Amino acid sequence: MTPAGSGCRFLAAGNPRPVLEAALAASGCVDATLALVLDTEGSTYSHAGAMALFAGEAQSGWLSGGCLEPELARRAAQAALDRCVNWVEIDTRDDEDLFSGSAVGCRGRLRIALLPLAAMAGVAEVLQAWLQGGVVLERALDATGELALRAGERSARWQLPAAPLEWSGDVSRWSLPLAPLPEVLLLGAGPESPALLRLLRELGWRTTLVEPRERWRDAGTLADVHRETMDAALREPGCFAAALAMHHSFERDRDALDRLSATPVPFVGLLGPPRRRDDLLGLLSPPQREALAGRLHAPVGLDLGGQGPEAIALSIAAQLQQWRARTGAA
Repeated sequence: MTPAGSGCRFLAAGNPRPVLEAALAASGCVDATLALVLDTEGSTYSHAGAMALFAGEAQSGWLSGGCLEPELARRAAQAALDRCVNWVEIDTRDDEDLFSGSAVGCRGRLRIALLPLAAMAGVAEVLQAWLQGGVVLERALDATGELALRAGERSARWQLPAAPLEWSGDVSRWSLPLAPLPEVLLLGAGPESPALLRLLRELGWRTTLVEPRERWRDAGTLADVHRETMDAALREPGCFAAALAMHHSFERDRDALDRLSATPVPFVGLLGPPRRRDDLLGLLSPPQREALAGRLHAPVGLDLGGQGPEAIALSIAAQLQQWRARTGAA
């Protein structure tokens, strides 16, 4: 099944976009099943709300380090064939199984729902609404097979056949909201932009690039959104979790800092050495410098070592990922 196969890559377990992109492409395919983690206990690779798509030989997303996926793929194929919600409990906490040939040693438990996409008419519109950014994907499911999805103004509800639960317990209904992808604004492009845009996408960021210069326009094809001016990009500045000033142009970066000082963007990164940063800040007014205090990261990027565009891109992506994890930025 080709559309989902294009998403079968080793991607960060915490990035839902490739899974939902593959689900969108496979929404009309009879062999496609979306696996949704309902809850976990102990040490597990994924957590509640994580997803993976199985479609024939193709897979997008990971719920384990690869040890559980063959069994999940087998069960997912059966759910697709039956057009029925199926349930899977995987429990690796038992000491007796620790040294068995099939043991994974993770000491955790996952409970997973397997959702046959072919039985979910209208799911594509809801997935597309979330992928366009800015809205929460509300996911609600109960043990009877009642399933509801909502993303902004788009919603759908289904009553699907459901197998009996594989476990006992008081919980028979789950609500699993999925936050929108965090948005990052890149003001200017340069040699590091292609690698940086690819890394940010793989890590689960939506990217907007502002770059009018002809020399760097091709970088816009790698961004989710390409704008010609800051005015066009900053009409709703509150949607951005981070902004990066990286024009390799003193005047353009000064203008960028001038504009960003008046926004609520919580992470502002500036490319370039400390002396350049100080020269740029010296041209801003005291209120502007005060407005950037505490959120300006300059030079942007973690000191990982190395030189060149790819090393710079990696250092910036690493700092954004670290900041996102520490602050809980959506």
